[in-house]
Amino acid sequence: MDILIFSLFNGILYGMLLFMLSSGLTLIFGMMGVLNFAHASFFMLGAYFAYQISKFVGFWPALIIAPVVVGVIGAIVERYGLRRVHKFGHVAELLFTFGLAYVIEEAVQMIWGKVPVSYHIPEVMNFTLFSLYGLEYSAYRVFMLLVAVSMFVALFFLLTRTRVGLIIQGALTYPNIVASLGHNVPLVFMMVFGLGCALAGLAGVLAGNILGTEPGMAIQLGPIVFVVIVIGGLGSLNGALVASLFIGIMQTTAVSYDVSMNGFLNVIGVQVDFDSAWRMLVDLTVAQISPILPYLLLTLMLIVRPRGLFGVRDV
Repeated sequence: MDILIFSLFNGILYGMLLFMLSSGLTLIFGMMGVLNFAHASFFMLGAYFAYQISKFVGFWPALIIAPVVVGVIGAIVERYGLRRVHKFGHVAELLFTFGLAYVIEEAVQMIWGKVPVSYHIPEVMNFTLFSLYGLEYSAYRVFMLLVAVSMFVALFFLLTRTRVGLIIQGALTYPNIVASLGHNVPLVFMMVFGLGCALAGLAGVLAGNILGTEPGMAIQLGPIVFVVIVIGGLGSLNGALVASLFIGIMQTTAVSYDVSMNGFLNVIGVQVDFDSAWRMLVDLTVAQISPILPYLLLTLMLIVRPRGLFGVRDV
């Protein structure tokens, strides 16, 4: 039971980290219909900017300044890059963002090098908040959880309860009508893209000192973000939250239990004599296959329900 509770808590923390990273991409796709392959690169920029800024003014100013800087960069990318290729269709957008991801990675390596930088948890938050079954939980991780929950509440309120949210949603569905009412639709799209990048930057600021700030962090987390938004449903904020929590709990729980199919059959009293090839397969433990579980779930979701759990668009 203690292992299960520990896995659930860690799974929630990891899941909310995935939500912080995927919420910006969900917002961009839901409002603009653009799948930004460079989204994880903006996450990496947030971590590096926070590291650099915190060296001069500390972590707390960096927590505010770094996401703003990343958001401004994202808005510039949309205005002078993505907007120009938008008229050529989704393939051009994907290729543009795909190339942008490599440009950002190379720029990071040129400026900060190829080795991890010393971006640490702030001392004021580096203490044990509580212990459970002999396992200690730091105050900083709980702070990350609170920020992620606050982010979801703020985004949900913005998109569903404010005039700005109505304009944003209307600009996606009926851009000509929204423009005829006097709203600058291209400016709305630029601000949405910048906000999505800023959310990724905020996730980088909070997670960079835990996961490690190094040039490969975007490649490590980039694929799992797309798994989250596809399973949750493209453009669905609620779906991103549910999928993030489910994947986070599934992976951390799977890692904690060293159970194989053969061991499970022996427990229930079933004895099967496998040949060498099949025995290698059934002897694989859940912990060993945990890294591929989200992608197996992604494949199953695309077969059964391409639009995801809460999505309104097919992939």
